[in-house]
Amino acid sequence: MRLEILNSGYSPGTKLLFGVIRLFSRQPVPDAAKLVFYRPDFYGEKAKAFTHEAMRGPSDWSVGDRELMAAYVAKVNESAFCIGAHTATARLAYQDAPRVTAVLTDLESAPIEEPLRATLRMLGTLTRDGGVSADDMRQVLAAGASPQQIKDALAVCAAFTTTAKLADAFGFDVLSPEGFAAGAKYLLKRGYR
Repeated sequence: MRLEILNSGYSPGTKLLFGVIRLFSRQPVPDAAKLVFYRPDFYGEKAKAFTHEAMRGPSDWSVGDRELMAAYVAKVNESAFCIGAHTATARLAYQDAPRVTAVLTDLESAPIEEPLRATLRMLGTLTRDGGVSADDMRQVLAAGASPQQIKDALAVCAAFTTTAKLADAFGFDVLSPEGFAAGAKYLLKRGYR
C-alpha cells in the first residue's frame, strides 16, 4: 500500500528542487529521493551519508561492483524498485549490461572474478537468512576477498536491505526504463548525497 506522505509535506525549497529534477530529467522524482527529503533530520541526512560512503567512499571494490552488490541484495529482497535502480546503475557503471544480467540470472555461471562471486554469495545468504557463519566468511576470504572488502560489502548490504524494506513498506513506484536510466546517470555523476 502506497503511503500518501511521499506525495506531500515538503518544504517550498524541496518542492522547487523536485521541480528542477523533473524539468531536467524529464522523469518523475523517484520515491527514494522523496523519502530522504521527507524527514531529513530523522532519516534522510544520515541515510544519504551512510549510503554515499558505502557506495562511493574509498574501497577496493569498483563503483560497478558495489552497484552490482546493491542490485543482487535487491534481487534477494525481491524489491522491484531497488532491482531496477541498481541494475541500471551497475550496467552503466560497468558499461556491460550482459555481465550484470548474467550475475542476476545465475551467479554461479556468471563471468565474474571469484572474490566478487563469493562475496555476492555471502551477501545473498546474509540477506536471505539474516546471518552468516564463520565458514561463510572463511569461503569469501579463501576466494581472495580481503577483510576490508568484506566490511565494505557488508555496508552495501546494510544500506540496500534497509532501502529495499523501506521501498516495499512505502510502496515505491517502479520507474520506467527511462526513469531508471536517468537515475543511474545521476547516481554515477553525483553519488548518494
